[in-house]
Amino acid sequence: MSQINKLKIFNDPIYGFITIPNALIYDLIQHPYFQRLRRISQMGLSYLVYPGANHTRFHHALGCMHLMQKAVDVLRFKEIEISKEEENALYIAILLHDIGHGPFSHAMERSIVEDVHHEEISLLFMHQLNAAFDGQLDLAIKVFKGEYHRLFMLQLISSQLDMDRMDYLKRDSFYSGVAEGNVNSERLIQMMNVVDDVLVIEEKGIYSVEKFLMSRRLMYWQAYLHKTSLVAELILTRILKRAKELTLKGVVLPCSEPLQYFLQHKVTMDTFDAETLDLFAQLDDFDIISALKGWQRHDDFILSSLSKMIINRDLLKIKLTSEKVPIEDLQPLKERFALENNISLLETNYFIFKGKIKNQAYSKEAEPIRILKKDKTVEDVIESSDQLNLKSLSKSVTKYYICFPKQLVEMNI
Repeated sequence: MSQINKLKIFNDPIYGFITIPNALIYDLIQHPYFQRLRRISQMGLSYLVYPGANHTRFHHALGCMHLMQKAVDVLRFKEIEISKEEENALYIAILLHDIGHGPFSHAMERSIVEDVHHEEISLLFMHQLNAAFDGQLDLAIKVFKGEYHRLFMLQLISSQLDMDRMDYLKRDSFYSGVAEGNVNSERLIQMMNVVDDVLVIEEKGIYSVEKFLMSRRLMYWQAYLHKTSLVAELILTRILKRAKELTLKGVVLPCSEPLQYFLQHKVTMDTFDAETLDLFAQLDDFDIISALKGWQRHDDFILSSLSKMIINRDLLKIKLTSEKVPIEDLQPLKERFALENNISLLETNYFIFKGKIKNQAYSKEAEPIRILKKDKTVEDVIESSDQLNLKSLSKSVTKYYICFPKQLVEMNI
């Protein structure tokens, strides 16, 4: 019997050839848990705004692993000791960091899987895979949880300048066509170093860090928080909530078996057992789209109307403002919409609602991006930068929104 060649390469449109470093990584990529990421959109419903944004979490995870390989090479060249076990742990942890994402990324977290963050589900997947691979993920899990004594290893996976952000900004910029998000990840990695087991950026890389933070801010406004992407995700969240509400009342909705399970059960972190995880692993974007296609013809006005909005890209109107919208401003809209469609005032909350979004490119409260100066001192990038606008990037900018059906637009909101 011939042996499978596990040292494969992927041809990536961003970086060119990505190599799989060893057989364990190959086997993890081949596992159904990871292959599922091919069917999870990286940018949720942003393809409704940017038609090219159809790339997946699978692309992104491989890209992150590739950048981690580059980072390990650079740090070793600078005589930072990284053992073979630590190297492998870094590759595994970054490869699996997003494996817990549900369909369309964040919509499920806010609707049918209650208060369970995707990172917690990623950790559950890692433990399951660790059992399947005879404990070979022990160190990766330790690093991912921040329990390993070498802090820089966690910073490479999860920080304000990590492989995750470097890849998603570059990748999402490429596929969406939003050029402002393009970052020079190669330059940033070349400028990395480690001092006292803490990740630093050498001073000559400070302008690349400034460009990275500015790109992140612009990508949030132009892509991730684009008002059409935002309203589409808000509608999808409400569809899933309505579907769950109807299911719990005894209405049987046509959908896949895994989706049916999450509609029928209250799933929290305490009840997320191995069986639940296996069902979650069977869920992807296709379950949701398939369900919406069926639900748009359902008797329930709310479910069918909202489902049609996503399928036909005929969404609610959304208006952004710098000022809070008083709750009483929504009342006349709700009263009119309830009357016209023979639904209760409470049910109009599915169609008429308000909220807020925040954008903060750099947080002074979180683990800082540290700059290694020529005199060997280390300081926060905010202090090192001669750019005044970098200080403004650390301030949280809040915008408020109101969503309502388009037919109410003539009411001069």
